[in-house]
Amino acid sequence: MSATMSGSGSAPCRFAHYFIVCGLDDETGLEPDALAALYQWLEADRQGKDPEATAAGENFDQSPLKRTFKSKVLAHYPENIECNPFDQDAVNMLCMPKGLSFRTQRDSLAPHFHSFLITREDGSRTYGFVHTFYEEVTSPQICSAMQTLHQMHQAEHNTSAQNCPSSSSSSSSSSSSSSMDSLSSSLDDVDSPSTHGGRRSCEGYDSVRDTLYVSKAMCLIAPMPFMHACKRFLAQMHRAVSCSPPPPLPLESYIYNVLYEVPLPASGRSLKFHGVYEPILCQRPGVGELPLADFPLADAFRLLGVENLVQLFTCVLLEMQILLYSQDYQRLMVVAEGITTLLFPFQWQHVYVPILPASLLHFLDAPVPYLMGLQSKEGTDRSKLELPQEANLCFVDIDNHCIELPEDFPQFPNRSEFIQELSEVLLSFGQSPEGGSGSPEPAVMSSQTSTLEKELKSTSLRELADDKRNGNLGGEALDVLELLQGNPTLERLQALAKRTGVKVARLEALAAGQKGDEGVGGRSPVEEEELRNAKLNVQLREVFAARFATMFADYESFVIQNSPDLESWLTNREQMHNFDKASFLSDQPEPYLPFLSHFIETQMFATFIDNKIMSQWEEKEPLLRVFDGRIEKARLYNVRAPSLRSSVYQKCTFLKESAQAIEQRLRKIDHTAIHPHLLDMKIGQGKYQQGFFPKLQADVLASGPTSNKWSNRTCSTQRRVERHRQQNEHLVLDNELKEKYMQEARNLGKNLRQPKLSDLSPAVIAQTNWKFVEGLLKECKMKTKRMLVEKMGREAVELGHGEANITGLEENTLIASLCDLLERIWSHGLQVKQGKSALWSHLLHYQAREEKNEQQAESPVSNGQERRKTESSVGLPGLRVSVIQDMRHIQSMAEIKTDVGRARAWIRLSLEKKLLSQHLKQLLSNQALTKKLYKRYAFLRCEEEKEQFLFHLLSLNAVDYFCFTSVFTTIMIPYRAVIIPIKKLSNAMTTSNPWLCVSGELGDSGILQITKNILEMTFDCQNLGKLTTVQLGHDNSGLLAKWLVDCVMVRNEITGHTYKFPCGRWLGKGVDDGSLERVLIGEFVVPCGDDEGGRGSKTPPLQRSPSQIRRISITSLTGRGNKPTTVQIQESIGEAVNNIIKHFHKPEKERGSLTVLLCGEGGLVWALEQFFHHGFRSARIFQKNVFVWDFFERIVAFLENRDQTGDLQESPEPLSLNSESLCRYVNAINNMPRNIGKDGKFQLLVCLGARDRLLPQWLPLLAECPVIMRMYEENALLRDKLTVSSLLGVLETLHDFPITLETSLTKSVEL
Repeated sequence: MSATMSGSGSAPCRFAHYFIVCGLDDETGLEPDALAALYQWLEADRQGKDPEATAAGENFDQSPLKRTFKSKVLAHYPENIECNPFDQDAVNMLCMPKGLSFRTQRDSLAPHFHSFLITREDGSRTYGFVHTFYEEVTSPQICSAMQTLHQMHQAEHNTSAQNCPSSSSSSSSSSSSSSMDSLSSSLDDVDSPSTHGGRRSCEGYDSVRDTLYVSKAMCLIAPMPFMHACKRFLAQMHRAVSCSPPPPLPLESYIYNVLYEVPLPASGRSLKFHGVYEPILCQRPGVGELPLADFPLADAFRLLGVENLVQLFTCVLLEMQILLYSQDYQRLMVVAEGITTLLFPFQWQHVYVPILPASLLHFLDAPVPYLMGLQSKEGTDRSKLELPQEANLCFVDIDNHCIELPEDFPQFPNRSEFIQELSEVLLSFGQSPEGGSGSPEPAVMSSQTSTLEKELKSTSLRELADDKRNGNLGGEALDVLELLQGNPTLERLQALAKRTGVKVARLEALAAGQKGDEGVGGRSPVEEEELRNAKLNVQLREVFAARFATMFADYESFVIQNSPDLESWLTNREQMHNFDKASFLSDQPEPYLPFLSHFIETQMFATFIDNKIMSQWEEKEPLLRVFDGRIEKARLYNVRAPSLRSSVYQKCTFLKESAQAIEQRLRKIDHTAIHPHLLDMKIGQGKYQQGFFPKLQADVLASGPTSNKWSNRTCSTQRRVERHRQQNEHLVLDNELKEKYMQEARNLGKNLRQPKLSDLSPAVIAQTNWKFVEGLLKECKMKTKRMLVEKMGREAVELGHGEANITGLEENTLIASLCDLLERIWSHGLQVKQGKSALWSHLLHYQAREEKNEQQAESPVSNGQERRKTESSVGLPGLRVSVIQDMRHIQSMAEIKTDVGRARAWIRLSLEKKLLSQHLKQLLSNQALTKKLYKRYAFLRCEEEKEQFLFHLLSLNAVDYFCFTSVFTTIMIPYRAVIIPIKKLSNAMTTSNPWLCVSGELGDSGILQITKNILEMTFDCQNLGKLTTVQLGHDNSGLLAKWLVDCVMVRNEITGHTYKFPCGRWLGKGVDDGSLERVLIGEFVVPCGDDEGGRGSKTPPLQRSPSQIRRISITSLTGRGNKPTTVQIQESIGEAVNNIIKHFHKPEKERGSLTVLLCGEGGLVWALEQFFHHGFRSARIFQKNVFVWDFFERIVAFLENRDQTGDLQESPEPLSLNSESLCRYVNAINNMPRNIGKDGKFQLLVCLGARDRLLPQWLPLLAECPVIMRMYEENALLRDKLTVSSLLGVLETLHDFPITLETSLTKSVEL
């Protein structure tokens, strides 16, 4: 227990927590790696074989030198630490991810270094640094066991060679490699250099001829990533064992020193401690600086190049699945840690395993965002590596310096300028931004030591001797060492001299001469290199941090803080909006939007905002504190209005000062740790044999000193903090409850950040998969709820309720994230992967089966609901509905080239048709197919969860999406149009030739001639988007050329969207207003809701006007009793103008149709029609209707007549310009070749007047003209000066907006 107690108080502030040795346990001998056996068990289970039988068999196919054997933790000190409990299985697995590696003298025996990390459940991390070297096997039992295994392998090899012909069939059946087979190649001999690979298998191992070596690892576990310091310490430890002069002290002294006497550097301070031969420096950033990151970013940039690294960085920010791939564990770690370091002030919130052990390959099946590193086998072809899911995967091949990106993801803002700035920083340190070269410092470290030994040994040993606190070496011994250094015979004497205390005269000259060999400023070349790396690291990180500081400079303004205390906030976290996304996006420069709209939906951004909100009740999270400090500093330097957003690139201004801070700390050391010293060891302990790591003395390493200055200081600080915490405990929520809320609040995936390494039984794997299933269901619930709430909010605004809180950009982001979720669900538990999209692969299997059934039955596919009722009671025939039909539509789209693209298009189409849930239910109803494609733990085979999932998707039918139509704008779409005449009078279209032109937000169909007496037609044209208007007309030929049309129906045959264009008017000369063509305004038809799936439960459509009365002639309006009151008329004009103004305040891509707001029901034309009709004398003179257009014509006639007779001089000057423009417009409309009728002409005049800002100039002219006396009653609104002047004010508000008119309205008008 002493060990535990000794560690507990001071452990949090110790430089290192554990020293560990892993390797071969001579007592237990050779054991096959249990993890490799588990892997075989998983593979057999996946392939449907009996896993027990497979696991029981011994694998003789492989040479024993290539096989994995079980490594063990041979020793670790101290026994345990309370704040960081020792996890033996995890440490063993990560120290030697491939188990023990055996080699002979023919192979490369160079040592190598790698690091790893363990993420605990609360998200905190512990770092491990491992130095692996090869040690000769001295146990005769191990050597003879290896010999026996080799003979068995040879026998197996010979047998299989003889049975070659008969085995060919079995080999072909196994050649259909499945998702994990290719991954298992990474279990093979990665560490063997290619030059030896070919010879090794044929030469094998002979115990007489060969010397057998086995890998052994030394590891330091530290709370902070001081990579360079740990690497140098372990390298010196290995040198002490492998070199001939023994180290000045027993190894236990150095290990004890680093574990118990070297503190963590204080914040903003540097620390020097002593290894075996050289001093080691490390430094820690101050409170306002970027947090510690010691992994060399220069290496990550060198391996991938700036462009690739920025693309990878963007994928990580958007929380895609990231798989790093390299032969070298350290490269995996450098890139993973480098890229997560650059996320400041955000933090990766999902599965993070930079080194994925072979036994955890099933984790690549995880249907969540992850960042993992996979070791590759030398020479493995990337094309043979089949991964469970690739639809949303960023694959990073580090050794080949290339990355494969997911389809269509947004680029990082100002990408080219950003890359340019990073390149400049790299070039200033002499590094090429291109990348593609390996790391300049080799993984082998022994090569560094020979040249540096001479430079470093003298200075470090002098420091060691001169330090008065250190009692074990006198200054005299230093002289002996310096004099005799490098001579093997004398080195043995040197060791003897040291032990017996022989004194030799001091050699001042030599000491003085050796000082000249040091690097710049009294530091060694290694230290210079480390300083250079640290400065480059921090400058690159500052460039990234500056981008975020620019993009999120005003983020605080959009944080919604509406909870009185922490408890209520945590309780209601899921229901709350914490960040005003729509307002934030509207405040950003246009080029940033594609990236930002995706990024603000991520878990890392949500957690960042959560931390910001919690900072009002708790101490600020460190990263947030630094980031807020940066923004505050930038504000002082650069005072700008938050609303004036600019996309101009702003370079980082912190580069010089951040590099200076590090340089100052490393040039002037703040603290020197206690030097290594002799421990209280028994005589005879501490001996060692060259080339072998000794068995350390556990009793002296098990516990640290009872007191030293810094541990006491920290303990007192901790006690103070603890007292403070207890005082405040009654104010703060109970910790366990808070943790529970935070787990939920910060969403799924967090408890899966790191797979549990210590227990990998099939039961644990099943439990992990169950967590994935639950997580996917929860994510589906949250995503559909968000889509529903946001979309309903939007549609409510269209109907005039409240404020909008979703933009088209956000909607597109949410749908893209739904597509990603469906791909992850369909990838979970796949038996065999085919193609990059698991969903599309499943659909193709389904299509093949259904088409086969269809051919056999010689009848159309009849699984499930096959036909939909006709969209309206009249006109259009029913539209066939099936999964296969929609697949065929997608397959016929030449624009989409990939399976991932097809799957996403199919999801969008199904969502737009309100058939997503129904289609997926249909797809999964073929249980035989699902069982064939998916393992038993897959999400799609969990019946209850699958039902809930489909139910959540069904809720999306409550709102209208145009996510297919609005995205695939260039595709050809078949449309069907039906003209519906009013039945009892429908015998009047026999002689004329009708025509039609359909217009939408994206274009028009052009004039389409309709065959006489056939009222239905189909036509193909490029996607028109949402339909807005139909022009309908005829050529007035023949005797009976009058036509009474009720409406026109037009349907998009792919999406099924149907639009109704009401008419209710005559087309013909001498009837109604004499129009031969009319422009009809469309309204979206709500499908009738009597078929299954809740299709009818939906909000009113976007384009439908509040009142559904048919447009009818003004004259007939007067004949009825329901005349609108003056107040209603004024309100309708105000409402119409208001809607147009709102239209222009929306982002350009989301505005929809202006024509509907001008000419539709409740539009500006309709409202002004009511105004002009109020008090209008429309008595029928000789049974002839009088129209408002007649009034305009008489006004123009009067003005022109007065102009000719010279009456104009009496009127004020400005009126002449106004009257001239009115006459010009009315005459141009009358002179155009189109026969649009009098109401059509009035509509056109209002639209042109609104466009050219002339309506307010014409209105006083109309009100003051004498013609008004004859045509309007005295109480008419047009004769009320007060009403006219207020109407002028309303219409003038439109002058601020650029109104553009559809060509269907303005065609043929010459002004």
